[in-house]
Amino acid sequence: MSLEQKRRLVTELPGPRSQELMERKLAAVAGGVGTTMPVFAARAGGGIVLDVDGNQLIDLGSGIAVTTVGASAPRVVAAVTEQVAAFTHTCFMVTPYDGYVAVAEALNRVTPGDHEKRSVLFNSGAEAVENAVKIARAYTGRNAVVVFDHAYHGRTNLTMAMTAKSMPYKHGFGPFAPEVYRAPLSYPFRDGGLDGRIAAARAIDQIEKQIGADTLAACVIEPIQGEGGFIEPAPGFLPALAAWCRANGVVFVADEVQTGFARTGDMFACDREGVVPDLIVTAKGIAGGLPLSAVTGRADIMNAPHSGGLGGTYGGNPLACAAALAAIETIEDDGLTARAREIETLVKERLLKIQAADGRLGDVRGRGAMLAVELVRDGSGEPDPRLARDISRYAHQRGVIVLTCGTYGNVLRFLPPLSISDDLLDDAFDVLTAAFEEIR
Repeated sequence: MSLEQKRRLVTELPGPRSQELMERKLAAVAGGVGTTMPVFAARAGGGIVLDVDGNQLIDLGSGIAVTTVGASAPRVVAAVTEQVAAFTHTCFMVTPYDGYVAVAEALNRVTPGDHEKRSVLFNSGAEAVENAVKIARAYTGRNAVVVFDHAYHGRTNLTMAMTAKSMPYKHGFGPFAPEVYRAPLSYPFRDGGLDGRIAAARAIDQIEKQIGADTLAACVIEPIQGEGGFIEPAPGFLPALAAWCRANGVVFVADEVQTGFARTGDMFACDREGVVPDLIVTAKGIAGGLPLSAVTGRADIMNAPHSGGLGGTYGGNPLACAAALAAIETIEDDGLTARAREIETLVKERLLKIQAADGRLGDVRGRGAMLAVELVRDGSGEPDPRLARDISRYAHQRGVIVLTCGTYGNVLRFLPPLSISDDLLDDAFDVLTAAFEEIR
């Protein structure tokens, strides 16, 4: 690593250069674009983000699960450098190039299931989710889409309708796309640990009564929810839901935008219970920080839209394709799924130790390097968003990048790059331990 892998603060945060840049940001960038920290990055690598004032911050966010292989992974840097010297763009729909085809082949190979598959590439997770719905509608000839409580699927009009949380994602932006319906999720911490199969039966009963399988094109679900609070359904929930979809001709879509590419200790979160989705949506960790997303799925479903019905000018940009191939190679050759499990062991041990001494940590959950703690008012189970804000602010001031999430805003989430060292994780959770001790 060219960056020393150590937390170091040389100024208060934000430093003077970051403050100057924030003034420029406020004068030039639309006010709707917020920032978690008022600190501007200069370089990043391993588990460190270096800011413009020379401070070195521990990265527990990975750009919201994007830089899974690191923010400057050597294979990715080399692949993009080579590609940018060849050409930056031709548009795959005009004069195609082999990088797009190679990424599609790789996705067809690594995603769940050994059936014949096809893939199509886009730019963002929301764009891919929206196209998965288009594909499902073309295949089934039906219109309705089912999503789940606490879901997050994006910021386009259709994906806003699919997203559960109003503020900040939906408030003031309607009306939204029609024919989107919501079903109850398995949420073990808040539904009394309801058995996954029973929770699935509850959801299916609502779907059948309120929508009807014969009108339903797709059931779209995050195997572990992201913005909704890193909620992991109880075992049995996803397999039961997928089986019902197969029995009723409904396209089962796994939104693995945040969970995909080794993040959860498996290549995909669906792998843990052997769930094979009809379509799988990927983005974020797919290309080491470059904008790329995809829909991959059963060949007969993927081929349902007419020629020209899918695509986009920048979809599968050659630089992003080169990065994706290098990122997948890095994950496979460097054993990063196993590394994610090692991170889970270390981080959960630290979080459970804090929880044992502090009743405000209501639930420690997640898998791999996608972990969270839900904060509550001591002994009540009532969500405590203030505590989440205070803890994250404490960490930020001491050079640890921590993100919050959840329908109630009371969840701290941890998404470190898989290239982070154990020493940095220990340092980061020393800071968080001190935060819980000091903040009351």
